[in-house]
Amino acid sequence: MKFGLRYCNTGRYVDPANAVQLLEAGEEAGFESAWTVEHTVVPTGYESSYPYSADGKMANSQNDIPLPDPLIWMAYAAACTTKIKLATGILILPQHSPVITAKQIATLDHMSNGRVLLGIGVGWLREEFEAIGVPFDNRGRRTDEYVAVMRELWSADSPTFHGEFINFDGAICRPQPKNGAVPIIVGGHSKAAACRAGRLGDGFFPARDASPEMIALVRQTAEEHGRDPDAIEITTGLPDDLDTIPDLAAAGVDRLLVPVTSMAGLKTVISSPEDALNWRDLVEKLSLIHI
Repeated sequence: MKFGLRYCNTGRYVDPANAVQLLEAGEEAGFESAWTVEHTVVPTGYESSYPYSADGKMANSQNDIPLPDPLIWMAYAAACTTKIKLATGILILPQHSPVITAKQIATLDHMSNGRVLLGIGVGWLREEFEAIGVPFDNRGRRTDEYVAVMRELWSADSPTFHGEFINFDGAICRPQPKNGAVPIIVGGHSKAAACRAGRLGDGFFPARDASPEMIALVRQTAEEHGRDPDAIEITTGLPDDLDTIPDLAAAGVDRLLVPVTSMAGLKTVISSPEDALNWRDLVEKLSLIHI
């Protein structure tokens, strides 16, 4: 079992000194990864329904808190660490140009010695899409195509792509990722997200609950598309009851994420770098549970 920290670009860790202290402590304690979250803007008075709360609203007035750009935050963090992986959980992919994003991610992966994990999602906040000037209704098709675009740019000698939204011939994009690609982890709580992970993801991140049914849907979809279902990593949040971790491991969960702030209404487990260090022994023990 792998353990990561979530959501590291929020709360007190918006401050650069605190961010460095957290990741240095997390790295020393044995955490495998540090995860960020994205909202470029949160329009006031939004009517879109937030999928992770009963009232359809984000907790703690999150439309009025600092939330640094995840990729820039990760670049800063990468320069201060050596081992811990840096992940987006998630980047709202259809809001970004896939060509520019491929360049940014590949550069960060190259400069960090192959430590980037790209978690992606389609987004839920229509008003944010409107503010950015990106269509909301076709975001699923855009996401699928954008993944293919980025992989082409990361791997081909002379990248060429012709799709519904993106077209180019011989578009050289260097540097490419250190290992020839960056793992793409599909985030989301819906069946559509699980199917997307099975079709094209290297991983699946149901943020709150990796139910056996959702994991089974990922695997079934992977098999239907001629992919190895066991090669798709499953990431989810740390359960309130730590005694259930062996059950999650048995169900196929590969990584658990430990909250470092109350972002998105999460129960804070690690609230300081000292807390992260105190997890060292537990991380070592729990990581051996499924062996």
